[in-house]
Amino acid sequence: MTVRGYFVTGTDTGVGKTCVSSALLLKLNQQGKKAAGMKPVASGCDKTPDGLRNADAESLIKYSGIKLNYADVNPYAFEAAIAPHLAAEKMGESISLDIILAAYEQLSRQVNCVVVEGVGGWQVPLSHNETMEDLAIRMNLPVIMVVGIRLGCINHALLTYQAIKASGLECCAWIANQIDPQMSCMEENITAIHDRLDIPCWGVIPWGSDVSAESIVDKLIQPPI
Repeated sequence: MTVRGYFVTGTDTGVGKTCVSSALLLKLNQQGKKAAGMKPVASGCDKTPDGLRNADAESLIKYSGIKLNYADVNPYAFEAAIAPHLAAEKMGESISLDIILAAYEQLSRQVNCVVVEGVGGWQVPLSHNETMEDLAIRMNLPVIMVVGIRLGCINHALLTYQAIKASGLECCAWIANQIDPQMSCMEENITAIHDRLDIPCWGVIPWGSDVSAESIVDKLIQPPI
């Protein structure tokens, strides 16, 4: 069955999900796949004349293959840079998975592939009883796990991978992002994760890489779509 997209999660916040998602979009569109990005929920947004805007969502729009409606890419945008469910409560709102899925379907009708970037890690709450995992399950997309290579990354990677598998979803690949230049035994840690996961590593992003999608696109293998 043809893959209709990917759900990009991370072992934590700040591990490079946006950079990876943007580079993945760039690669897919370079291959003529007509791909679009989506950031369902974003906190830490800026006030603009057009409303609240998020830098991650705008990066995904930049590297998408067609012109997109911002509200479809990022249906929930919050100004406060705090956990999504808290940001929603602060605004007197609640996050509805149905509204997110409607936006996702709208994007899916326009392109061949949608790259969905999660917020934070796999279990980040969206409400009192729903998390990013619940959204990923509803979308039913293969999951790409971005691992921030820093102290503790082996444990974080294995726990996140186990949680994804327990959800019933396919974790199709992982990507290593060397985010801590002071980390000891960096290559050994990457090898330790590789040896303990039964999925391919789609790329290693070295420390010092320009954070642009163009700078890392060649470090990612061709996605099988």
